[in-house]
Amino acid sequence: MTHPTLSRTRRALLTCAVLAAGTAFTGLAQAQAQAVFRVTAIPDEAPTELARKAAPLVKYLESKLGMKVEFTPVTDYAASVEALVNKKVDMAWFGGFTFVQANVRSGGKIVPLVQREEDQNFKSVFITSDPAIQSLTDLKGKDVSFGSQSSTSGHLMPRSFLLQQGINPEKDFKRVAFSGAHDATIAAVASGKVQGGALNISVWEKFVADKKVDPTKVRVIYTTPPYFDYNWSVHADMPAATRQKLAEALTSLSKATPEGKEILELQRATKFVPTKAENYKGIEAAARSAELL
Repeated sequence: MTHPTLSRTRRALLTCAVLAAGTAFTGLAQAQAQAVFRVTAIPDEAPTELARKAAPLVKYLESKLGMKVEFTPVTDYAASVEALVNKKVDMAWFGGFTFVQANVRSGGKIVPLVQREEDQNFKSVFITSDPAIQSLTDLKGKDVSFGSQSSTSGHLMPRSFLLQQGINPEKDFKRVAFSGAHDATIAAVASGKVQGGALNISVWEKFVADKKVDPTKVRVIYTTPPYFDYNWSVHADMPAATRQKLAEALTSLSKATPEGKEILELQRATKFVPTKAENYKGIEAAARSAELL
């Protein structure tokens, strides 16, 4: 006959063992769940296009980081900022203005890692389908569309250059619209919903090259001076070794390899180069001047 005290001791030990096993399993599950590197991007183009551009980059980063990588789409620009600031994702593709917003929002904890070579001298274009419009001044009294309100190349910098030329969108345009994305701005201008629009020059050039827009019907009336724009950013709390590995993976992409060629062409880049927060001081100044920050 088993002694009651011994029986209780065995049950207690068994319970402890089960709890310990459960805790260990939970810990393992959490570790496995955390072993996913999450990437997002501002939704400056259609969701299908963003997913198409991300797919080969995700596969490449998995091979370089030795862990699962997932592309996590967001609904709008503000959501991309919050996702990285709150460490819901590990890396984000920001425009210059969204980087500035994230950096300010986080108290300087967002680090720009690399940018495309093209982003050192980025530009925006103003387009129209109205034959009577030949310059920015001719947009006065017209309906004009920007992209997203938080877009660097689709709103902030075009607005900044308009203000420099003495044109105040709210006072001088008949109506100010926000399409939400660069491709949507092209569609709004092409369909005649608005008489003018401002967008990212690389999206415009891609649409022309792919024959998705007829440049004899929709044309550029103004190209802005250059400025710094997009970058891949991470949180400052990311381990230095991971940050270094990421930077090396992105800057080593080359069009000399099939893999590198595919990724760089989808990203509309010749190559990625290191960048730093100081590069975006001009954009921060433009945002404060336009009272957008």
